[in-house]
Amino acid sequence: MKTTRRLAVLLLPLLLGGCQQEAQGRQPSTPPAPVRPPVTDVTAKDYVSPPLPRAHVRLKDAFGGVHRVEVEVAATPDSRQRGLMWRTELAEGKGMLFLFPTQEMQGFWMRNTLISLDIIFITSDLHIAGVVSRAVPKTLDSRSVGAPSQYVLEVPAGWAEKMGVRKGSPVEFEGVSNIRIVP
Repeated sequence: MKTTRRLAVLLLPLLLGGCQQEAQGRQPSTPPAPVRPPVTDVTAKDYVSPPLPRAHVRLKDAFGGVHRVEVEVAATPDSRQRGLMWRTELAEGKGMLFLFPTQEMQGFWMRNTLISLDIIFITSDLHIAGVVSRAVPKTLDSRSVGAPSQYVLEVPAGWAEKMGVRKGSPVEFEGVSNIRIVP
């Protein structure tokens, strides 16, 4: 028993010293950052949109020329609702194509859209039903052309007039046929 006590008396300072050295060598821990739940409101500025499919739209002008626009494709309810909200620019030759499940009267508003756009309404047989030119940003006014459409193309303001794209002009899609339209 004496040997065990002696051993304990000899080892105790070593053990305590080791614990103190370990505590002194540690960096002070910072509390973990709070985990924020993901933003689910697709109209919120800090909503993170999943990447959209890319495609091209070819539009004939009044003089027989063809103009190709590279587009992001909005084919789901969330992507159609989000649209081009919160964007501060849209480069020439770029746009967003909205795909709807059926042809019907479409109306577009510019809530949280910061840039002026041309809104081109396209029928199910791929002709332009009409164009809303230079839609004013950040408004809830509904824009429509008074004719049914199944697809809508948004491009920079003034683009349609500059390119000579008008009601009745034919349209072609490239890379759209494999994109599933979600009602």
